[in-house]
Amino acid sequence: MNVPNNKRKRDSQEKIEKVFIQLIQNKEINEISVTDICKLTKLNRSTFYANYLDIYDLADKIRLRLENEVKNLYQKERESKHNSNNFLKLFNHIKENQIFYKTYFKLNSDSNILISKFEYDSNLSKMLYNDNHIEYHIEFFMAGINAIIKKWLYNGCQETPEEINQVLIEEYQNKISTLNS
Repeated sequence: MNVPNNKRKRDSQEKIEKVFIQLIQNKEINEISVTDICKLTKLNRSTFYANYLDIYDLADKIRLRLENEVKNLYQKERESKHNSNNFLKLFNHIKENQIFYKTYFKLNSDSNILISKFEYDSNLSKMLYNDNHIEYHIEFFMAGINAIIKKWLYNGCQETPEEINQVLIEEYQNKISTLNS
């Protein structure tokens, strides 16, 4: 395996992804061309196609990378099969990687994929919502947390991660205090 070539390949991928992320902030994906990316990165089209099938493949790889990063935030919890319901880790990661998350949501505008990657705590939901419609409560929560994240990103993450975490806690405070009494 030729290590210098692997570094060069990774450097090319990073340049391509960085330019794509910049472009997607102001354009729709169908308005971005391989030619645009190659001009801005000063790379050949053959370099682009050596790494990606097309613009959509590039977008998918960026999306998957973020989903894996989020998944890795909670790796220890998955291994121990204990859900701490600690969203502060996620909120800190979002604050540090705002442009990446904005890109993610732009590419997945009608999706709740991000929150579902967290191993949603269905056991807690079953304790809080003891009824036959638990699936609706879970969907409501997942859509709600994504809406909070999107709103926070749209506002430039002005609040601290701790403040956003507190918003989430306050939404469920009555339910949890009812459970504990």
